Amino acid sequence: MPAITVDNLTKSYGQELALQDLSFEVQEGEVFGFLGPNGAGKSTTINAILDFIRPTSGQVEVLGFDAQAHSREIRARTGVLPEGVETYNRLTARQHLEFAIESKGTHEDPEALLERVGLADAIDKKAGGFSKGMSQRLMLAMALVGEPDLLILDEPSTGLDPNGAREMRDLVREENERGATVFFSSHIMEQVEAVCDRVGILRNGEMVAIDTVGGLRDSVSSGTSLHIAVDHIDDDALQAVRSLPDVDNATVEGDTQPTLVVAVDGSKTAVLGELEDRGIEVEDFSTEEASLDDVFRSYTTDTEAEVQAP
Repeated sequence: MPAITVDNLTKSYGQELALQDLSFEVQEGEVFGFLGPNGAGKSTTINAILDFIRPTSGQVEVLGFDAQAHSREIRARTGVLPEGVETYNRLTARQHLEFAIESKGTHEDPEALLERVGLADAIDKKAGGFSKGMSQRLMLAMALVGEPDLLILDEPSTGLDPNGAREMRDLVREENERGATVFFSSHIMEQVEAVCDRVGILRNGEMVAIDTVGGLRDSVSSGTSLHIAVDHIDDDALQAVRSLPDVDNATVEGDTQPTLVVAVDGSKTAVLGELEDRGIEVEDFSTEEASLDDVFRSYTTDTEAEVQAP
C-alpha cells in the first residue's frame, strides 16, 4: 500500500500556479527523494501532504487516510523536520523533547533521543544558545518521537557539518530499517543519492521524472563519460571520434597533457580503437557515470543535455 498518494494535485495562489495536476506515489518502507529547483513547488507539496494548506483541486492520501479529513490521525503517526523552523530560545533541549513526547502521548526518554542525534551533552542548555546545526539536530530528535510510520524531512542537513550530515544519513537508514517510510527533500544531491530508493524531480509544479537513481541516470543522454589521457590530439581525430555512432560529444581538456572527454552511450572500445588507428597513444582512461546532479540539471534546465521522456 502506498504511504503517500498525490492525485492530480493543483494549487494556485491567485493567478500564480504553484502545482499543476501533480500525481505520484511513495511506497511504504521506501526512502523517497524529492528534488526540484527553488520555486518548483516542493514546499507547497509538503504542506499539502501535512494539510498545512488546502489544494485548489486534487487529492492527497497519507498512510491510507485522506490528508484533509484525517490530518490529526496522520500527524500522530508522522515525524516532521520542516525547513526553516526555529526552536524556542528560552526552552532547553530537554523541554523541547518533553513537549514533543507529551504531544505524541509516548513515554520516551529525552536523553536517549538526544543521544541518537549527538546532542545529549546539551540536554539542559537553552536552545537560544544553539548553533544552526545544533538546532537542526534538536528538531530531528523531535521528529523521531513516537517511532513514526512516516518521516518527512525537508532539507535535513541544513547547518550540519560533514560528520553531522553523515550521522543524519545513518539515522535515516536506521529509521527505514525499523520500517519507517522516509520522504526526503533536499537540494544536496549527494545526500539524496546516498540514501534514497527512488527520486522524483519537480519542475514548475509538475513531476518531470521519477525513478531509481540508476534509472534516472539511464534516462539521461550521454549518461557515461570516457576520460582518455592521450599523448596528443588533433582536429581530424577529434572530429572522427565525434562521428562514431555511439558518441554524443567529445571535448579536449588541457594542452600539454590533453585529456579527451567523450560522452558515449555504447561501445567504449570503438573510441579507443579510433584513436590508436590514428597513431594517438592512449596513456590512461577511466569512465564516469552521470551523477544525480547531472541528471537534475538535465531535467530542470533548458540548456543541458537532451533527455529521454521519463
